[in-house]
Amino acid sequence: MSNQSTVSEFILLGFSDIRELQILYFATFFIIYLTALIGNLLVIIVVALNQSLHTPMYFFLMNLSTVDLGYISVTIPKVMNNSLWATRQISYVACVTQLFFFLVFLSSEFFLLTVMAYDRFVAICNPLQYEQLMNKVSCVQMTAAVWIISFCNAVLHTTCTFGITFCSNVINQFFCEIPQILRLSCSSSFVPEKGAVIACSLLGVGCFAFIVISYLQIFRAVLKIPSAQGRKKAISTCLPHLIVLFLFYFTGSVAYLRPMSSSSSDTNLAVAVMYSIIPPFMNPIIYSIRNKEIMSGLWRLLYKNKIFTFTYKWGVGFIKK
Repeated sequence: MSNQSTVSEFILLGFSDIRELQILYFATFFIIYLTALIGNLLVIIVVALNQSLHTPMYFFLMNLSTVDLGYISVTIPKVMNNSLWATRQISYVACVTQLFFFLVFLSSEFFLLTVMAYDRFVAICNPLQYEQLMNKVSCVQMTAAVWIISFCNAVLHTTCTFGITFCSNVINQFFCEIPQILRLSCSSSFVPEKGAVIACSLLGVGCFAFIVISYLQIFRAVLKIPSAQGRKKAISTCLPHLIVLFLFYFTGSVAYLRPMSSSSSDTNLAVAVMYSIIPPFMNPIIYSIRNKEIMSGLWRLLYKNKIFTFTYKWGVGFIKK
């Protein structure tokens, strides 16, 4: 293919072409997708409908679940479709669209995690100024900034990535990913995209440094809390965030900052699954199961709307008999 104008579709190599394995992949991704949808929707509904959870921490958590819904919906439905129908094609327009929205949600995820780190820093290190610094207007402004920066970042990378000259249309991945698309270039004409990656990497390193410094200050403040129960409560609110952040940041860095020539197909697939599918799937589990407020809010919501009431009454009657 001489240039990008002749490319009407791409081929996503993705996973195995053995039919039995394709069915297995479809079933696996269907379970993951359904679990992620239910988990993130529950977090959004519980936070939105429980007045006691209308605080900055849960406001950002609700936004994170919203991002996760879009994040996982950009890639998995296409993977399931390809696995079920044994196809590999994705049109040029669909590939551009998928990459754009994937970058929007990928960037939003990272910047929201940074904002959530700042929220925990203020809550633990400056509790007396928390209501002043993290008021409703500030939270909305920070969230709006996250979406605006993410949108601009996606426009920049999508434009630079698809501005290259293509010599092939075979993408060695299960979705349209920047490193694998750049492999299709005929020459070094993707220098603008390299520049964009470097610029965004510097921004990412800056955010990561801010997060590290914030948590160093948080742990230093936690150690000064006199009661063991207070220290445990402070750590329990930070630990899930650190787990999610480490998983997301480490795998994403490996995918985008590693030299393309040093990666194998199996490694690329594993890393892509780790940073594009696992975080949206694990976030509601990590944040909700360990969070008593979320769980109690969920049960209050269920009983308030008389969900499971019939089952509960039937069970009580059965036990009495």
